[in-house]
Amino acid sequence: MPSVYKPSFTCDYEEGAHPAILARLQETNWEKAAGYGLDAYSESARARIREAIGCPDAEIHFLLGGTQVNAVMIDSLLAPYQGVIAPESGHVRLHEAGAIERTGHKVLAVPQTDGKMKACDVAAAIAAWEDDLNRDHMVMPGMVYVTHPTEFGTLYTLAELEEMSALCRAHGLRFYLDGARFAYALACPENDVALTDLPRLFDAFYLGGTKCGALLGEAAVFPRPGTVPHFFSIQKQHGALLAKGRLLGIQFDELFRDGLYGRIGVPAIEAAQRIRAALQQAGFQQCYGSPTNQSFAIVADADLPRLGEMVVYDFWEKLDADHTIIRLCTSWATRAEDVDALVEALSQW
Repeated sequence: MPSVYKPSFTCDYEEGAHPAILARLQETNWEKAAGYGLDAYSESARARIREAIGCPDAEIHFLLGGTQVNAVMIDSLLAPYQGVIAPESGHVRLHEAGAIERTGHKVLAVPQTDGKMKACDVAAAIAAWEDDLNRDHMVMPGMVYVTHPTEFGTLYTLAELEEMSALCRAHGLRFYLDGARFAYALACPENDVALTDLPRLFDAFYLGGTKCGALLGEAAVFPRPGTVPHFFSIQKQHGALLAKGRLLGIQFDELFRDGLYGRIGVPAIEAAQRIRAALQQAGFQQCYGSPTNQSFAIVADADLPRLGEMVVYDFWEKLDADHTIIRLCTSWATRAEDVDALVEALSQW
Protein backbone atom coordinates (compact mmCIF):
# COMPACT_ATOMS: atom_id res chain seq x y z
CA MET A 1 0.00 0.00 0.00
CA PRO A 2 1.44 3.43 -0.90
CA SER A 3 1.90 5.74 2.05
CA VAL A 4 -0.39 8.76 2.44
CA TYR A 5 1.28 11.88 1.12
CA LYS A 6 2.29 14.42 3.74
CA PRO A 7 3.78 17.83 3.02
CA SER A 8 7.30 18.24 4.36
CA PHE A 9 8.61 21.38 6.02
CA THR A 10 11.71 20.04 7.74
CA CYS A 11 14.30 22.42 6.27
CA ASP A 12 15.01 24.88 3.46
CA TYR A 13 17.37 22.68 1.45
CA GLU A 14 15.16 19.68 0.72
CA GLU A 15 14.70 20.63 -2.93
CA GLY A 16 17.32 20.76 -5.66
CA ALA A 17 17.95 24.06 -7.40
CA HIS A 18 16.14 26.94 -9.06
CA PRO A 19 15.21 26.05 -12.67
CA ALA A 20 17.36 28.88 -14.04
CA ILE A 21 20.41 27.34 -12.38
CA LEU A 22 19.67 23.85 -13.65
CA ALA A 23 19.16 25.18 -17.16
CA ARG A 24 22.45 27.10 -17.10
CA LEU A 25 24.36 24.09 -15.76
CA GLN A 26 22.99 21.96 -18.57
CA GLU A 27 23.68 24.60 -21.21
CA THR A 28 27.32 24.87 -20.15
CA ASN A 29 27.90 21.21 -19.34
CA TRP A 30 30.11 20.41 -22.35
CA GLU A 31 32.17 23.56 -22.20
CA LYS A 32 35.74 23.43 -20.97
CA ALA A 33 36.55 25.90 -18.21
CA ALA A 34 39.48 26.70 -15.96
CA GLY A 35 39.44 25.10 -12.54
CA TYR A 36 39.37 26.34 -8.94
CA GLY A 37 37.03 29.29 -9.52
CA LEU A 38 39.31 30.91 -12.09
CA ASP A 39 36.77 30.48 -14.89
CA ALA A 40 34.77 33.17 -16.68
CA TYR A 41 31.49 32.18 -14.99
CA SER A 42 32.95 32.65 -11.51
CA GLU A 43 34.38 36.01 -12.54
CA SER A 44 30.98 37.06 -13.86
CA ALA A 45 29.37 35.96 -10.59
CA ARG A 46 31.89 37.99 -8.61
CA ALA A 47 31.11 41.06 -10.72
CA ARG A 48 27.38 40.63 -10.14
CA ILE A 49 27.85 40.22 -6.37
CA ARG A 50 30.13 43.27 -6.20
CA GLU A 51 27.47 45.30 -7.96
CA ALA A 52 24.70 43.98 -5.69
CA ILE A 53 26.59 44.81 -2.49
CA GLY A 54 27.90 48.13 -3.81
CA CYS A 55 31.52 47.20 -3.23
CA PRO A 56 33.50 47.17 -6.50
CA ASP A 57 36.76 46.02 -4.88
CA ALA A 58 35.35 43.14 -2.79
CA GLU A 59 37.31 39.89 -2.77
CA ILE A 60 34.98 36.93 -3.30
CA HIS A 61 35.56 33.18 -2.97
CA PHE A 62 33.14 30.30 -3.48
CA LEU A 63 32.94 27.40 -1.04
CA LEU A 64 30.69 24.37 -0.77
CA GLY A 65 28.61 24.66 2.42
CA GLY A 66 27.87 26.63 5.57
CA THR A 67 29.94 24.68 8.08
CA GLN A 68 32.86 24.61 5.68
CA VAL A 69 32.81 28.34 4.99
CA ASN A 70 32.43 29.17 8.70
CA ALA A 71 35.36 26.97 9.66
CA VAL A 72 37.64 28.30 6.92
CA MET A 73 36.69 31.96 7.36
CA ILE A 74 36.92 31.97 11.16
CA ASP A 75 40.19 30.06 11.16
CA SER A 76 41.72 32.41 8.59
CA LEU A 77 40.57 35.59 10.34
CA LEU A 78 41.74 34.70 13.85
CA ALA A 79 45.20 34.42 15.37
CA PRO A 80 45.94 31.00 16.90
CA TYR A 81 45.30 32.28 20.44
CA GLN A 82 41.95 33.93 19.67
CA GLY A 83 38.34 32.78 19.94
CA VAL A 84 35.04 33.87 18.45
CA ILE A 85 32.17 35.42 20.42
CA ALA A 86 28.82 33.91 19.43
CA PRO A 87 25.34 33.64 20.96
CA GLU A 88 24.63 30.58 23.08
CA SER A 89 22.28 29.44 20.30
CA GLY A 90 24.80 30.16 17.52
CA HIS A 91 25.18 27.65 14.72
CA VAL A 92 28.96 27.53 15.16
CA ARG A 93 28.46 26.65 18.82
CA LEU A 94 25.70 24.04 18.64
CA HIS A 95 25.21 22.58 15.19
CA GLU A 96 28.62 22.28 13.58
CA ALA A 97 29.95 19.31 15.56
CA GLY A 98 32.83 21.31 17.00
CA ALA A 99 34.15 22.33 13.56
CA ILE A 100 35.39 25.67 14.87
CA GLU A 101 37.05 24.15 17.92
CA ARG A 102 38.70 21.57 15.66
CA THR A 103 40.57 24.43 13.98
CA GLY A 104 41.91 25.45 17.38
CA HIS A 105 39.58 28.35 18.13
CA LYS A 106 37.22 28.39 21.09
CA VAL A 107 33.62 29.57 20.69
CA LEU A 108 32.97 32.09 23.47
CA ALA A 109 29.25 31.99 24.22
CA VAL A 110 27.27 35.00 25.39
CA PRO A 111 23.56 35.21 26.33
CA GLN A 112 20.94 35.39 23.62
CA THR A 113 17.29 36.35 23.40
CA ASP A 114 15.37 34.74 20.54
CA GLY A 115 18.71 33.99 18.89
CA LYS A 116 20.06 37.54 19.09
CA MET A 117 22.94 38.95 21.11
CA LYS A 118 22.87 42.42 22.62
CA ALA A 119 25.81 44.74 22.15
CA CYS A 120 26.02 45.23 25.91
CA ASP A 121 26.52 41.49 26.45
CA VAL A 122 29.19 41.39 23.77
CA ALA A 123 30.86 44.39 25.41
CA ALA A 124 30.77 42.59 28.77
CA ALA A 125 32.48 39.54 27.25
CA ILE A 126 35.20 41.72 25.75
CA ALA A 127 35.66 43.62 29.02
CA ALA A 128 35.88 40.38 30.98
CA TRP A 129 39.01 39.49 29.02
CA GLU A 130 40.49 42.99 28.91
CA ASP A 131 40.07 43.46 32.68
CA ASP A 132 41.32 40.01 33.65
CA LEU A 133 44.81 40.22 35.15
CA ASN A 134 45.29 36.62 34.00
CA ARG A 135 44.19 37.37 30.44
CA ASP A 136 47.46 36.13 28.97
CA HIS A 137 46.36 32.68 30.14
CA MET A 138 42.87 33.06 28.66
CA VAL A 139 41.39 32.84 25.17
CA MET A 140 41.39 36.30 23.65
CA PRO A 141 38.18 37.38 21.87
CA GLY A 142 39.14 38.11 18.29
CA MET A 143 35.83 38.06 16.44
CA VAL A 144 32.09 38.51 16.87
CA TYR A 145 29.85 36.10 14.93
CA VAL A 146 26.22 36.81 14.04
CA THR A 147 23.66 35.24 11.75
CA HIS A 148 20.94 37.17 9.92
CA PRO A 149 18.37 35.70 10.07
CA THR A 150 19.29 34.00 13.34
CA GLU A 151 18.95 30.32 14.17
CA PHE A 152 15.45 31.14 15.41
CA GLY A 153 14.45 33.02 12.28
CA THR A 154 14.61 36.40 13.98
CA LEU A 155 16.20 39.52 12.53
CA TYR A 156 18.69 42.05 13.81
CA THR A 157 17.81 45.65 13.07
CA LEU A 158 20.26 47.75 11.12
CA ALA A 159 20.76 49.89 14.22
CA GLU A 160 21.66 46.81 16.30
CA LEU A 161 24.24 45.67 13.77
CA GLU A 162 25.67 49.17 13.49
CA GLU A 163 26.11 49.30 17.27
CA MET A 164 27.85 45.94 17.31
CA SER A 165 30.03 46.86 14.35
CA ALA A 166 31.17 50.04 16.10
CA LEU A 167 31.93 48.01 19.23
CA CYS A 168 34.10 45.60 17.25
CA ARG A 169 35.97 48.46 15.59
CA ALA A 170 36.61 50.14 18.95
CA HIS A 171 38.16 46.97 20.38
CA GLY A 172 39.93 45.66 17.30
CA LEU A 173 37.72 42.60 16.80
CA ARG A 174 36.63 41.20 13.46
CA PHE A 175 32.90 41.31 12.76
CA TYR A 176 31.62 38.34 10.75
CA LEU A 177 28.19 37.53 9.30
CA ASP A 178 26.89 34.04 8.61
CA GLY A 179 24.40 34.81 5.83
CA ALA A 180 23.24 31.26 5.13
CA ARG A 181 19.63 32.46 4.90
CA PHE A 182 20.24 36.08 3.93
CA ALA A 183 17.93 35.79 0.89
CA TYR A 184 15.04 35.17 3.29
CA ALA A 185 15.90 38.29 5.25
CA LEU A 186 15.87 40.29 2.01
CA ALA A 187 12.39 38.96 1.22
CA CYS A 188 11.00 39.80 4.67
CA PRO A 189 9.07 43.10 5.09
CA GLU A 190 10.39 43.49 8.64
CA ASN A 191 14.01 43.47 7.48
CA ASP A 192 15.89 46.78 7.19
CA VAL A 193 19.37 45.39 6.43
CA ALA A 194 20.29 45.66 2.75
CA LEU A 195 23.01 43.93 0.77
CA THR A 196 24.70 47.30 0.40
CA ASP A 197 24.94 47.64 4.21
CA LEU A 198 27.10 44.54 4.59
CA PRO A 199 30.48 45.86 3.34
CA ARG A 200 30.51 48.77 5.78
CA LEU A 201 29.30 46.70 8.74
CA PHE A 202 31.38 43.54 8.44
CA ASP A 203 35.01 42.58 7.95
CA ALA A 204 33.83 39.40 6.24
CA PHE A 205 30.54 37.72 5.47
CA TYR A 206 29.05 35.03 3.32
CA LEU A 207 25.89 34.92 1.24
CA GLY A 208 24.15 31.57 1.32
CA GLY A 209 23.32 29.60 -1.77
CA THR A 210 22.61 26.11 -0.40
CA LYS A 211 19.47 27.23 1.44
CA CYS A 212 18.59 29.91 -1.11
CA GLY A 213 18.08 28.20 -4.45
CA ALA A 214 21.46 26.70 -5.33
CA LEU A 215 22.29 23.01 -5.45
CA LEU A 216 25.16 23.84 -3.11
CA GLY A 217 27.59 26.64 -2.45
CA GLU A 218 28.24 29.82 -0.49
CA ALA A 219 29.86 33.10 -1.52
CA ALA A 220 32.47 34.31 0.98
CA VAL A 221 33.13 38.05 0.78
CA PHE A 222 35.94 40.24 2.08
CA PRO A 223 34.92 43.87 1.46
CA ARG A 224 38.58 44.93 1.73
CA PRO A 225 40.86 42.87 -0.56
CA GLY A 226 43.78 41.24 1.18
CA THR A 227 42.04 41.03 4.55
CA VAL A 228 43.37 37.47 4.64
CA PRO A 229 46.53 37.18 2.53
CA HIS A 230 46.69 34.04 0.38
CA PHE A 231 43.12 33.00 1.21
CA PHE A 232 43.10 30.84 -1.91
CA SER A 233 45.91 28.71 -0.45
CA ILE A 234 44.23 28.59 2.96
CA GLN A 235 41.03 27.42 1.28
CA LYS A 236 43.03 24.68 -0.46
CA GLN A 237 44.66 23.60 2.82
CA HIS A 238 41.22 23.12 4.36
CA GLY A 239 40.06 20.91 1.50
CA ALA A 240 37.57 23.63 0.61
CA LEU A 241 38.68 24.49 -2.91
CA LEU A 242 36.48 22.85 -5.53
CA ALA A 243 38.40 21.80 -8.65
CA LYS A 244 35.29 22.25 -10.81
CA GLY A 245 34.78 25.71 -9.39
CA ARG A 246 32.66 26.76 -12.35
CA LEU A 247 29.81 24.71 -10.85
CA LEU A 248 29.64 27.24 -8.02
CA GLY A 249 30.31 30.26 -10.19
CA ILE A 250 27.49 29.43 -12.60
CA GLN A 251 25.01 29.10 -9.74
CA PHE A 252 25.86 32.46 -8.18
CA ASP A 253 25.97 34.07 -11.61
CA GLU A 254 22.31 33.06 -11.96
CA LEU A 255 21.32 33.91 -8.39
CA PHE A 256 22.60 37.46 -8.84
CA ARG A 257 21.30 37.93 -12.36
CA ASP A 258 18.46 40.49 -12.60
CA GLY A 259 18.00 40.66 -8.82
CA LEU A 260 16.91 37.03 -8.38
CA TYR A 261 18.65 36.73 -4.99
CA GLY A 262 16.50 39.54 -3.63
CA ARG A 263 13.28 37.92 -4.87
CA ILE A 264 13.89 34.21 -4.47
CA GLY A 265 12.82 34.11 -0.81
CA VAL A 266 9.44 35.81 -1.30
CA PRO A 267 7.41 32.57 -1.73
CA ALA A 268 9.00 31.20 1.45
CA ILE A 269 8.00 34.24 3.49
CA GLU A 270 4.45 34.23 2.13
CA ALA A 271 4.10 30.51 2.87
CA ALA A 272 5.50 30.88 6.39
CA GLN A 273 3.07 33.69 7.15
CA ARG A 274 0.16 31.45 6.17
CA ILE A 275 1.50 28.61 8.30
CA ARG A 276 1.97 30.83 11.35
CA ALA A 277 -1.59 32.14 11.01
CA ALA A 278 -2.91 28.57 10.80
CA LEU A 279 -0.89 27.51 13.85
CA GLN A 280 -2.29 30.42 15.82
CA GLN A 281 -5.84 29.64 14.72
CA ALA A 282 -5.34 26.02 15.82
CA GLY A 283 -4.25 27.18 19.27
CA PHE A 284 -0.55 26.36 19.11
CA GLN A 285 1.71 28.63 21.12
CA GLN A 286 4.48 29.97 18.90
CA CYS A 287 7.91 30.95 20.10
CA TYR A 288 10.78 33.23 19.12
CA GLY A 289 8.64 35.59 17.03
CA SER A 290 10.26 34.68 13.72
CA PRO A 291 9.02 36.76 10.77
CA THR A 292 11.12 34.82 8.25
CA ASN A 293 10.87 31.36 6.70
CA GLN A 294 11.25 29.39 9.94
CA SER A 295 8.23 28.92 12.23
CA PHE A 296 8.42 27.41 15.71
CA ALA A 297 5.57 26.02 17.79
CA ILE A 298 5.19 24.34 21.17
CA VAL A 299 3.41 20.98 20.95
CA ALA A 300 2.36 18.67 23.75
CA ASP A 301 4.23 15.40 23.37
CA ALA A 302 0.91 13.56 23.44
CA ASP A 303 -0.10 15.46 20.28
CA LEU A 304 3.08 14.79 18.30
CA PRO A 305 1.85 11.52 16.69
CA ARG A 306 -1.33 13.23 15.46
CA LEU A 307 0.65 16.17 14.11
CA GLY A 308 3.05 13.74 12.46
CA GLU A 309 0.13 12.27 10.49
CA MET A 310 -0.45 15.71 8.95
CA VAL A 311 3.01 17.00 8.19
CA VAL A 312 6.70 16.12 8.24
CA TYR A 313 8.12 18.59 10.75
CA ASP A 314 11.54 19.17 12.25
CA PHE A 315 12.26 18.42 15.90
CA TRP A 316 13.87 21.49 17.44
CA GLU A 317 14.28 20.82 21.14
CA LYS A 318 12.51 19.58 24.24
CA LEU A 319 10.85 22.41 26.15
CA ASP A 320 10.04 20.38 29.25
CA ALA A 321 9.09 16.85 30.22
CA ASP A 322 5.77 17.05 28.36
CA HIS A 323 6.31 19.53 25.52
CA THR A 324 8.47 19.79 22.41
CA ILE A 325 9.36 22.73 20.19
CA ILE A 326 8.99 21.87 16.52
CA ARG A 327 10.09 23.80 13.44
CA LEU A 328 8.23 24.19 10.15
CA CYS A 329 10.58 25.58 7.53
CA THR A 330 9.59 26.90 4.11
CA SER A 331 11.88 27.60 1.18
CA TRP A 332 12.16 29.30 -2.19
CA ALA A 333 10.57 26.15 -3.67
CA THR A 334 7.67 25.64 -1.23
CA ARG A 335 4.55 24.67 -3.17
CA ALA A 336 1.24 26.42 -2.55
CA GLU A 337 -0.58 23.07 -2.53
CA ASP A 338 1.60 21.82 0.33
CA VAL A 339 0.78 24.91 2.36
CA ASP A 340 -2.90 24.50 1.49
CA ALA A 341 -2.83 20.91 2.73
CA LEU A 342 -1.23 21.87 6.04
CA VAL A 343 -3.53 24.83 6.60
CA GLU A 344 -6.56 22.64 5.89
CA ALA A 345 -5.32 19.93 8.29
CA LEU A 346 -4.66 22.49 11.04
CA SER A 347 -8.16 23.90 10.61
CA GLN A 348 -9.47 20.51 11.75
CA TRP A 349 -7.24 20.36 14.84
